[in-house]
Amino acid sequence: MKLTEKNKRDRPREKLAAKGAAALTDLELLAALIGSGNAQRDVLTIAADVCTLLRTAKAQGFLVNYSALSAVPGMGAAKICELLAAFELARRYLPPQTTAPVVLDTPDKVIAQFADIRDKQQEHFVVLTLDGASRLIAKRTVFIGTLNASLVHPREVFADAITDRAASVIVGHNHPSGSLEPSPADRETTRRLAEAGHLLGIPLADHLIVTPSAFRSIL
Repeated sequence: MKLTEKNKRDRPREKLAAKGAAALTDLELLAALIGSGNAQRDVLTIAADVCTLLRTAKAQGFLVNYSALSAVPGMGAAKICELLAAFELARRYLPPQTTAPVVLDTPDKVIAQFADIRDKQQEHFVVLTLDGASRLIAKRTVFIGTLNASLVHPREVFADAITDRAASVIVGHNHPSGSLEPSPADRETTRRLAEAGHLLGIPLADHLIVTPSAFRSIL
């Protein structure tokens, strides 16, 4: 999809202003920096190539320089200088991370976040807020229910997600019975959360049921 085809509130710069930089994906952050494309290439296409270049550089241990960026079609001298200046300022002034962020980019990593509720004797409803790079912002237990139902209102889930400027949320709860079958309340909760997330621009990425030995996605 071209940038001009996106809803205005979903365009990188508008999204950044509304939700903060952490809510943007790597591609969207680069598109916000680059600003615009040209007659031949849309800004999102250019940003995708630069994103690939940055990831390759990180994996192979080399620094992206003027020459490398100039090989990306659509990257002119002004845009290259702006990107390199932004990278250098970040290197000089942003403190190095003391601990590696938790990136929830595989099912195993997501399920690991619910390990502490798998054996609970009451249902615990947990919300994970994520940034645009699938990094965990916060983990919260927002509801502890009865043995057979977790009735959660969208406001309990999305109030903190909005404060976190989250890009998406993952929710999950345990079934003390050991059954992985979603209850009618589970399905209704999922439907309401998905609808609320769509309206707020913070999509529900998944809703998981966990037991001591297994898990299941409701979506």
